[in-house]
Amino acid sequence: MRLTFLGVRGSTCAPGSDFVRYGGHTSCIAVTPRGGDKPTLLLDAGTGIRSAPAMLHGDAFQGSILVSHLHWDHVQGLPFFPAGDRADAVVRMYVPAQDGRSGRDLLAQLMSPPGFPIEPEGLLGDWTFETLEPGPTTVEGFGVTAVEVEHKGGRTYGYVLEDDGYRVAYVPDHAPAVGVSDELLEALHGVDVLIHDAQFLEWERPRARDYGHATVDDAVHLGERVGARTVVLFHHGPHRTDDALDTMADVVPTDLEVVTAREGLVLDA
Repeated sequence: MRLTFLGVRGSTCAPGSDFVRYGGHTSCIAVTPRGGDKPTLLLDAGTGIRSAPAMLHGDAFQGSILVSHLHWDHVQGLPFFPAGDRADAVVRMYVPAQDGRSGRDLLAQLMSPPGFPIEPEGLLGDWTFETLEPGPTTVEGFGVTAVEVEHKGGRTYGYVLEDDGYRVAYVPDHAPAVGVSDELLEALHGVDVLIHDAQFLEWERPRARDYGHATVDDAVHLGERVGARTVVLFHHGPHRTDDALDTMADVVPTDLEVVTAREGLVLDA
């Protein structure tokens, strides 16, 4: 599989000259299957999803979107995704099951008047909004395991994708200091790549705990604990400048490969 990072920020977009090299869009990663020439799976639908049409060669998006949770920064790009908002689009959207509500109704809490001009049905094309329970499933031919993680304000998942024995974990919002379940450790064990929340630095830990997020130390130490080969630092704070991110991968001494996510980064399996 090929992973293309389209948005790597957390909480809110970060415009301006200090945020050009790593990008200012919020969370979205495009996943292209082995042998494919365009993505069929999107991880989250932050404002980075606006860059996905450039990968589709003028075609409508026909595939799935896995949403880690329903906070604004992870879905706010959805109605501004032109390749998904057209008559020939076919989109299956999966959100964490919670409160006995449908996927459509969960999304409509964020996307409906007076807070937004249209409801989910206002998107053109063939859209389905499904809830997902924890556990293994198959999405767009990828093996997917959904695992609940600690994060404030609504059910939040980390996802482990598997294709031909290669395993990638996507855990964009997570507070390991609050707890790491046995189920999560088992799911992450031996992953090739761990893409993990790294919104805060260690001196900001009180704020990280208040916000339900991780520090860079948390991300690296979790990678060591589960035996990951590579840790990708993700969900950067909107205040974190390019110059600050330049040194992020060196903050914690480790034998792991540590990569700081930036828009346009491509990882090939």
